[in-house]
Amino acid sequence: MDRRAFLKASVAVGGVTAINATVPRVALSADAIKIGTLIDTSGPLSVFGGNKLKCLQIGVDEINAAGGLLGRKVELVNRDTQSNNQLFGQYARDLALGAKVDVVFGCTTSSAREIARPILNRAKALYFYNTNYEGGVCQKTTICTSTTPAQMVAPLIPQLIKDHGRKIYVLAADYNYGHISDKWAKAIAKENGGQVIGSEFFPLDASSFGPTISKIQAAKPDIIHTVFVGPAHGAFWGQWAAAGMVGKIPISSQTFGLAGEHLRMPPAVSEGIYVCLNYFEEIDTPANKAFLTKFRAKFGADYGYIGELAMAEYQGLLLWAEAVRKAKSTKVDAVVKAIEQGVDVAGPGGQIKLDPVTNHCTVDMYVARMKGGKFDIQRTVKAVAPSNPGGKCDLMKRPNTNQQFEPEI
Repeated sequence: MDRRAFLKASVAVGGVTAINATVPRVALSADAIKIGTLIDTSGPLSVFGGNKLKCLQIGVDEINAAGGLLGRKVELVNRDTQSNNQLFGQYARDLALGAKVDVVFGCTTSSAREIARPILNRAKALYFYNTNYEGGVCQKTTICTSTTPAQMVAPLIPQLIKDHGRKIYVLAADYNYGHISDKWAKAIAKENGGQVIGSEFFPLDASSFGPTISKIQAAKPDIIHTVFVGPAHGAFWGQWAAAGMVGKIPISSQTFGLAGEHLRMPPAVSEGIYVCLNYFEEIDTPANKAFLTKFRAKFGADYGYIGELAMAEYQGLLLWAEAVRKAKSTKVDAVVKAIEQGVDVAGPGGQIKLDPVTNHCTVDMYVARMKGGKFDIQRTVKAVAPSNPGGKCDLMKRPNTNQQFEPEI
């Protein structure tokens, strides 16, 4: 199982940028542009999929209200993958070859992505993966729009070292995302005069952290950096509070709040946790306020929380639509060529620019800290580029690359 599958039990079930409301409306062609989605709208992962699909629906509404795309209506063709990896291959094939969609969005987990991606590649379909993940996918027709570990820790750890001290203790899930994140934490700490003095990795079902808390108390780090995953690991926060440690040592996280779990946690327990992401509902800009107003008007207020996992779908749609406009076509080769020439948009999370060398995104990142049950955004870091250690991925020079690189840090 991967980190997002394990998160399943930890959560309860406008006028932005690219679409200008003043664009003249035109008659839409009956030949609709089809966006296929592989999104879990039932099963445990629907707690993520529900808002992912809603964010796409907002984007489609905006495009159609502004005259469509290339004078054609845009429509979603969703396949509910039911939180079941066995369905991703079947439905990816169905969307690409049966429904003949123009592009595919979706997959929450990395395991699901690696089932769908080879099938979509063989079918010569364009695929947007809009989810935080470990990084390293390098393929011309796969576009990864959300953040990776390096983009999270590069703005965060230097600030923590400056404000709180040099000694860092890492607590992470015992699989590739946790181990890769630990490597980045060590590299960024070293570059900024800090040091990771201890790293512990936990099976995804680990829920007893008493011995670890004792080790931390003995080691006396200045900072704790966490890469926890799911409901079992969520027990750490209550045990940390029960040990009287809240506020004693600053804690940062790469995963906290992605699915709104902070809304169900007592503020006294979550107080002070640092997070660095591309999107928070609390971003105080006209673009984000307009999006949230539109979202709530369409879906009501009882939706939980729109975290980066959901917002990445909307911002991915903005990028694809802009590439289509530049290409003046939805054909894969034309859209890929437009991406090579440069595509960027402004979304609720700020400016996003596709890097054609890696097919990942340069994004604005926000360092926030929990305060009174909400994220208090303390700093904005503009244009954080995607990581590419050693330049292993270069789709401009080696366009036929099709693999996932593990960073050597």
